[in-house]
Amino acid sequence: MADSRTLETIDTTEVVPVDLNSLLFGLEQAISAGCERIHDQGCAREFSLRAAQRHAAIDRYLWDEPRGAYLDYQRREGVRLRHLSAATLYPLFVSLASESQARRVATVVKADLLRAGGIVTTLLETGQQWDAPNGWAPLQWIAVAGFRSYQQTRLAESIACRWMLTVMRVYRSSGKLVEKYDVIATDRKGGGGEYPTQDGFGWTNGVMRKLMVLYPADTAAASADQCPKTEDAN
Repeated sequence: MADSRTLETIDTTEVVPVDLNSLLFGLEQAISAGCERIHDQGCAREFSLRAAQRHAAIDRYLWDEPRGAYLDYQRREGVRLRHLSAATLYPLFVSLASESQARRVATVVKADLLRAGGIVTTLLETGQQWDAPNGWAPLQWIAVAGFRSYQQTRLAESIACRWMLTVMRVYRSSGKLVEKYDVIATDRKGGGGEYPTQDGFGWTNGVMRKLMVLYPADTAAASADQCPKTEDAN
């Protein structure tokens, strides 16, 4: 939304997003690797080149050196959008970031996006579901997996425990796993947007199962309603 507030100003088609381009980079790499396996060298070279070109474009247009974060780009104005979001984690998830970039993203995430209940999606409170105070299971997994791949293990573990604590608190009070959570309050489901928060929920279930396997000690800590103070949160 151009004014960061109202749906009437939506300008999605003018925005070059970090998350989509990171996923396309990962897909291009996967296609190249698949072509290598079947000895189709022409295909492998083509998609390897596509991935390399996209990597260079992401570094040019989406990496913001002063902020130390990946930011979306407004192509009509030719500027990066100033609002930080959890999309900055996607280049780590697909192993696109350099070691230096990953360290700087970790610093920004700890300072601005890490909350008592996990990673908040944005810093804006607009009443829309993809803004604060909401956190979403797939974004927690992207954060955990991305930081683990760059040896930011304490931060990854802290995010995992905080998220499990939030999910468990809401489950104890409601008997439900839900679509999204308030990661600032940590004891209630998320809200906002154009439809009621959904019960279930596939990605919440899947991410919880994965985190419980990866971090059994933190699962026990979250069950006891506390997480180790491995990282500071706002």
